[in-house]
Amino acid sequence: MFPCGSMDLLFTPQVRPESSGLAIIHHSMYVCELPANHRFPMAKFPRVLHFLLQDQVITEKQVWVPEIASKELLSGVHTEGYLNNFISGRIDEKEQRRTGFPWSKGIVRRCRYETGGTVLAAEVALQRGLACSTAGGTHHAFPSYGSGFCLLNDLAVAGKYLMNSSSRNRKVLIVDLDVHQGDGTAFIFKDEPSVFTFSVHCGKNFPLHKQQSDLDISIEDGLEDKEYLFTVADHLPWLMESFRPDLVLYDAGIDPHWEDELGRLRLTDQGLYQRDFYVMKTVVSRGVPIATVIGGGYSKDIDKLARRHSIVHRAATQVWRECGM
Repeated sequence: MFPCGSMDLLFTPQVRPESSGLAIIHHSMYVCELPANHRFPMAKFPRVLHFLLQDQVITEKQVWVPEIASKELLSGVHTEGYLNNFISGRIDEKEQRRTGFPWSKGIVRRCRYETGGTVLAAEVALQRGLACSTAGGTHHAFPSYGSGFCLLNDLAVAGKYLMNSSSRNRKVLIVDLDVHQGDGTAFIFKDEPSVFTFSVHCGKNFPLHKQQSDLDISIEDGLEDKEYLFTVADHLPWLMESFRPDLVLYDAGIDPHWEDELGRLRLTDQGLYQRDFYVMKTVVSRGVPIATVIGGGYSKDIDKLARRHSIVHRAATQVWRECGM
């Protein structure tokens, strides 16, 4: 249903009989050590997979393991100087404050595996129509610097690689529904006609200085499920028809949730499920492959947060069944 054409796949994923279900992309190296009481909820990544398995949403056979993103792959988006400094640890205190992370070999490794996971999710989606990572969505990273808990822009790396890795330029639509504008992604693709960036975000939230996406929908604090879902539904179908993408990358950030520490919107768990199901069903029903990443979500209750991040995988499982994939 979703042939790869003549694409030379980076990770050459093979469709195995025992992995015929929805592909879930996960690596144990999606995590690293952080200082005690650090604000970023690093422990959520393995717990997302844990709850998907525990609740029998997926089986172990559905889990695909990515390779680490090579420097060559990352250089499609990031500057050589930044990559050299980031990988080797030549990151000064000012830069570390801007990203929110102290530098370590572990943070470099996790970001590279996370980016590899997003690329693999996109590649598998091109084969099978739909695939979901248990990480990703680091949309604040710019070509030459990191920002806002984002050090490598996985969406941009995947988009650039998949755009260029076929005999004709693939058209990539990036649907970013994280509560924060994907400013790094917007900047990276501002002059790239083969990539369309669509962001629905809280206008008064981070980043203070927004970039210009191809389509920005700035929404007010306190927006609830019904109005939010109407906003998405008012734009996505005509974007699919007018831009006609070959691939959609979907950032399913859960920080629009009413309980999120950094959110300022009022979505519920059910609202997030409806949002994710709608986006994926809208895309898949048009015969376009879609890869999802989990985006932002912030809470001190790691298990509650991880379950909320697993909403996109649960919705994807329903789409997979309903569409007979």
